[in-house]
Amino acid sequence: MAMLSGWHRRMCEEDFKLMFGLFWSMRALATALDPKNPTKQQMGAPMRIGDGCSFNSFRTSSYKLHFLESPSGLKFVLTTDPSVGSMSEQLQYIYASLFVELVVKNPLYTPGEPFLFEPFSAALNKYMRTLGLLS
Repeated sequence: MAMLSGWHRRMCEEDFKLMFGLFWSMRALATALDPKNPTKQQMGAPMRIGDGCSFNSFRTSSYKLHFLESPSGLKFVLTTDPSVGSMSEQLQYIYASLFVELVVKNPLYTPGEPFLFEPFSAALNKYMRTLGLLS
């Protein structure tokens, strides 16, 4: 499930596959290069959620992508202007205070299935406005 706001195009299935591959590759690279890990994991070796090292963001010349993987493996992605600092705390808030409270605890929610709950969308948009990320 993807919630897009401010994008000027609709994402297709191929976009989601590319994003999954990007996140998988970035995590594998971060784990392989981790100087604090005494046992080096082979690049591309399968990892369980929570194992290995993770990445929080990367920057291009036109945007910065912020990333959070929940304990259940759900991925939260936020793109901002490249000058924006870390959004780790904000993504954690979106997960714990908005997603868990308004989606996971909703009796109509089925894990793994796409959802569209207006209270979550409204709360997320309101929060993004308070951060100055949505007009």
